[in-house]
Amino acid sequence: MTTIINAIPSYLITVTASVAFFIALNLMKDFIQNKIIHAKTETARARWMYANQLADTAVASLVGKDMAGHEKFARAKQLVQDALQKAGIKNIDLAAIETAIQSAYEKSELTPTITPQTKKSITSTPIVAKQSGTDITPDAQAPAIDPTKGDNQ
Repeated sequence: MTTIINAIPSYLITVTASVAFFIALNLMKDFIQNKIIHAKTETARARWMYANQLADTAVASLVGKDMAGHEKFARAKQLVQDALQKAGIKNIDLAAIETAIQSAYEKSELTPTITPQTKKSITSTPIVAKQSGTDITPDAQAPAIDPTKGDNQ
């Protein structure tokens, strides 16, 4: 009977230590999972920024070339794909690359903008839609979406 009474404190210490260990293990598991998710997000953000930089560079390098617009677009797409493959980035699909190139063309100060009414070339002139009620910009005049920026633009 005395051995049972003497064993109770060591049993309570063992149970308390075991419970504390499992609670700490669960907290660490959540902490590690959050770190993994954060690392994946930062890696994806870095890849997108790199793809956008490649698209900007490809567009800038093709501005003065004597090629049709669709040929420049195809060449820029090929340049970006090749550079991404050389960097080991293989999980960005073709549509995302095309979107980055289109965005780079629209953002570039080097590429002229042609207004459909006058057929004159203008550079970097903001288009303002004057409408009453809701502000709706026509599709051809909508600004490019920059995937590197968040909702707060």
